[in-house]
Amino acid sequence: MAVMEGERIAKVLARAGLCSRREAERWIAEGRVEVDGQVLTTPAVTVGPGNVVRVDGQPLPAAEETRLWRYHKPAGKLTTHNDPEGRPTVFEALPADMPRVVSVGRLDYNSEGLLLLTNDGGLARRLELPATGWVRRYRARAYGGVDPKALEALKAGVTVDGVRYGPVKAQLDKAQGDNVWLTLALTEGKNREVRKLLAHVGLTVNRLIRLSYGPFQLGNLERGQVEEVPRRILRDQLGLAAAPRPKERDMAKRAAKAVP
Repeated sequence: MAVMEGERIAKVLARAGLCSRREAERWIAEGRVEVDGQVLTTPAVTVGPGNVVRVDGQPLPAAEETRLWRYHKPAGKLTTHNDPEGRPTVFEALPADMPRVVSVGRLDYNSEGLLLLTNDGGLARRLELPATGWVRRYRARAYGGVDPKALEALKAGVTVDGVRYGPVKAQLDKAQGDNVWLTLALTEGKNREVRKLLAHVGLTVNRLIRLSYGPFQLGNLERGQVEEVPRRILRDQLGLAAAPRPKERDMAKRAAKAVP
């Protein structure tokens, strides 16, 4: 795989589609990664085209085109490759002919809806960053009564338990018995953000569905179905073409322009 000059080792492994950056750091701690014959003990290492990188004794795979899939995640699956408790994961449910992929962000165990998957860990990291400005849209069913003023206050951003959350647009769609349905739009996607914000305004979420992530929509995907995003769409929305990939900062600019 071609390595751009001056890249951190964790980023190189992620770009190869082997793992996420966080997983790469764990692999390094486990002594599974070597550069020029030396086993690494820290991820604070920069490599270039002249370095030979191996994982578990094997050279990095040849560069592949960046690919992206839409997946309709069901509730009751973890967005992780391994769970110590043995709970079912998203990646165990994917078709056997798919390459090794990582997720763009996460959906928690009880959440469902659109999850983007890619064979390029570097792309996943870029699309997760709030700097892209990509809007995540959700539909939530929650128990409790709605205070319109509390929902309106979310547009300015709020602090909950010492964590600052950016602006969120929350719209009441309908009431159904003791529950309400809302549509929410946000750009940060912090851990369990929707659940925590709705709890902040007195609502308990009992169903959460992600409808879209940036320009990519859940659409008519059936629960558990996975569908690859056509290359033309990747080119139009992300500026992606066949390898070699664009430089990171150029890709970020193109991605930002694709925000609907």
